[in-house]
Amino acid sequence: MSPRTDLSLLSRRAVLKGWLATSSAAIGSTILTPVAQGNDAKLPATPNCGTDSGPTRSSTEGPFYSDNPPQKRDFRADANGTPITLIGFVLTTNCLPVANAVVDLWHANADGDYDNRGFRLRGYQKTDALGRYYFETIRPAEYGGRTPHYHVKIHTPPNNTLTTQLYFPDEPRNELDHLFDSSLLMKVQSASDGEVGRFDFVLG
Repeated sequence: MSPRTDLSLLSRRAVLKGWLATSSAAIGSTILTPVAQGNDAKLPATPNCGTDSGPTRSSTEGPFYSDNPPQKRDFRADANGTPITLIGFVLTTNCLPVANAVVDLWHANADGDYDNRGFRLRGYQKTDALGRYYFETIRPAEYGGRTPHYHVKIHTPPNNTLTTQLYFPDEPRNELDHLFDSSLLMKVQSASDGEVGRFDFVLG
C-alpha cells in the first residue's frame, strides 16, 4: 500500500501521534522519514540534509510580519479553512537535530487576508530535543499576485535567523508568483480529516 493511501486512511491526529512517538534511538533511520503509523505511512523529507542541495533557501519576510507573536502551535480556532498539520525537523547540514530553535509561523486566512491588528494565524514554538516542530493550522488562500504560502522564521542562538516561505505543490499560481521557489515546496498529503504537510529546515 502506498504512503499516500495509508495517510488518507488516518486522521491528522493519528499521523501526528505516530510521528511524535519516534524515539531518539530510532532517529537515525527515521529523521528523514518520520513514521505516521508503524512503518507503513511516511512523508519523505524535503529538502534532504547531507546532500548537495545545501541549506534551506531564504526568502523575503513580506509586509505582514508582526513582532512578538505568542507562543502557540494550534491556529485552528483563529480562522475557518481546510485543516492542515504541518510537521518537520530543524536540522544542520550534517543532519543533526537543532533543539530549542524558535519556529515562527504566520500566514493568510482562507480568504487571502492577514490579521494585522492581532495574532490570528500567527505564533511560534520551540523544537524539541529531536529538532521536531509541528503546527495545527489551515491552508491559506492566494491573494494578489501571490500563490498560497506560509511565512516562517527560524531563530537559533545567538542571533541567527532564517526567513523563508513554504509553498504547496501543484498550485496553478506557483509559476506565476515571482517569489516562488521550487526548493521550498512542502510535501503535502491528504489525511482522513484534512491534510498533512512536511518540511525540514536545513540550517547552514
